[in-house]
Amino acid sequence: MTRCAEGCILPSLPQGCDSLRTRKMYVAVTLFVLMCLTATTRADHHHHPCHAPNMTGHLSVINLKSGETRAYGTFTYESTAKKLRFRSNESHPTNTSIGLDVLMFFEEGVFYEIDSKNQSCEKKALQCSMHPMDIPDDAKFYGALNVGNPSIEGEGLKVSVWIGGLLGKTGSYSTSVTVGCVPLSTMYFIDSSTLLFTLIKDPDLLLVPSICQGLPLEETPEGTVHSFYHEFI
Repeated sequence: MTRCAEGCILPSLPQGCDSLRTRKMYVAVTLFVLMCLTATTRADHHHHPCHAPNMTGHLSVINLKSGETRAYGTFTYESTAKKLRFRSNESHPTNTSIGLDVLMFFEEGVFYEIDSKNQSCEKKALQCSMHPMDIPDDAKFYGALNVGNPSIEGEGLKVSVWIGGLLGKTGSYSTSVTVGCVPLSTMYFIDSSTLLFTLIKDPDLLLVPSICQGLPLEETPEGTVHSFYHEFI
């Protein structure tokens, strides 16, 4: 389990999310995306942005200001095609993510909101392609640390911290990854928001469901921004 105490690096939204208007506005909201790590990799840290491997695991989104868990569920991420599926855990429901099931194609700039219970689906445009599974190419290396006892050979967890800002200086982010660019946690400062395995257990989760096939792209209302983050805000 990973804990974040006072004084830890606080990440925020990556560059590319210029407008942060959402369905509900929050003042000085901080989102903390936590992924509990169990993956092991062989790659070393590099002082330039790296890209995460394929992953399957659990993800929590927490509002640190209120202490509210915005979402908790499972995710599947394919790094090559940049596809992400997130489904909320109904045994741990939250007000903002009850029944939330989204499939995001970051390269194509579209995502699907899936309602398997009612066999319905909506296809929408992604205005922001940033997400906590990857480090933006323009991120800056902040520093490295060892979580654990560095005096004992092989003990502890090597962590690299990357930071950056949003276009228009409307926010900032900080994300931490371990060896192999496996993400540990990300925090986002917004003015107005695992169990990891380096494999994909069920590739079919990243296929467009039959109820979503052939849907037209919905028009995005003026002032609305669709992104992974905005699903939880």
